[in-house]
Amino acid sequence: MRELSDDLLDWYDVHARTMPWRISPADRKAGNRPDPYFVWMSEIMLQQTTVAAVKDYFVKFTRIWPTVSDLAAADDADVMAAWAGLGYYARARNLLKCARTVVADHGGQFPADHDILLTLPGIGPYTAAAVSAIAFDLPETVLDGNVERVMARLNDEHTPLPAAKPILMDYARSLTPQHRAGDYAQAVMDLGATICTPRNPACGICPWRTPCKARIAGTAQALPKKTPKKKIPTRKGIAYVARREDGAWLLETRPENGLLGGMLGWPGSEWGESPDPDPPLAADWTALDAQARHTFTHFHLHLEVLTAQVDRIVLPDRGQFIAHDDFSPSALPTVMRKVFDLAAATLRHD
Repeated sequence: MRELSDDLLDWYDVHARTMPWRISPADRKAGNRPDPYFVWMSEIMLQQTTVAAVKDYFVKFTRIWPTVSDLAAADDADVMAAWAGLGYYARARNLLKCARTVVADHGGQFPADHDILLTLPGIGPYTAAAVSAIAFDLPETVLDGNVERVMARLNDEHTPLPAAKPILMDYARSLTPQHRAGDYAQAVMDLGATICTPRNPACGICPWRTPCKARIAGTAQALPKKTPKKKIPTRKGIAYVARREDGAWLLETRPENGLLGGMLGWPGSEWGESPDPDPPLAADWTALDAQARHTFTHFHLHLEVLTAQVDRIVLPDRGQFIAHDDFSPSALPTVMRKVFDLAAATLRHD
């Protein structure tokens, strides 16, 4: 096992990916450590998202809030607006909760203790292991989708996911070295992301080519096996886009709890099989021909978009008008931005 780990580390020394939250293997060998705040931030952003999607967000966040104390002091609305488009918005709410807990309870320093990290808001077993290993070189085992794939193929494990998770964790744990734990954690994830890919893995240049049981058996392409997913349902809703004659837009902040909690959006109906109309003000509403469609983790959403042009004296039952110059469509979550893109061209202002 030590030989396998060392082979992978030798490969990583040459092929490590460059990312804004990482330090190079050479720098780590020279005694440098990555900023735990950067490691934590990147891991939260990377949940359910790709590296390509995260890089620009990470750079933006750490430019605006360069330390955990800066983030803890930020306005919720500013953080939620900066997060818009990255998805899974509960992560942004937990990002703030965790930053404030680190400042209030840990003196603004992330604890170098796996068990204590697990007590922080929004940090689960994977994130705690990743921060422990990458930021503090503690020999904790990371198991994300890339590592699961590598372990399933290396061991020719045919138990389907998610039932295979504890089996794959045992495999991964047996390979986790006591030395260079941070580099190893990143190396095994890089291996899955760049060599042991879901389709057409590059087995010929893999550092674990020789011991890989799935390569020998010819089963690599079929692994890891997965239990078939259930068909996800479709929900419907109505989004109301009202614009005043002075150009102001009617928007509301969604409740903290629930999907898109705390995010800015268009007033609308509940989402379900047959949503009831629930306009935010009395107006001559016009339905657009096109719908805004978006897929969340557990359901598809089809939103009927209704627009209205209103005068300056109208008072909404909910939400508030935001001046055109103070409104940025980029601050909207993706599904709300889709609504805006459909409605904007139909709503003029004087």
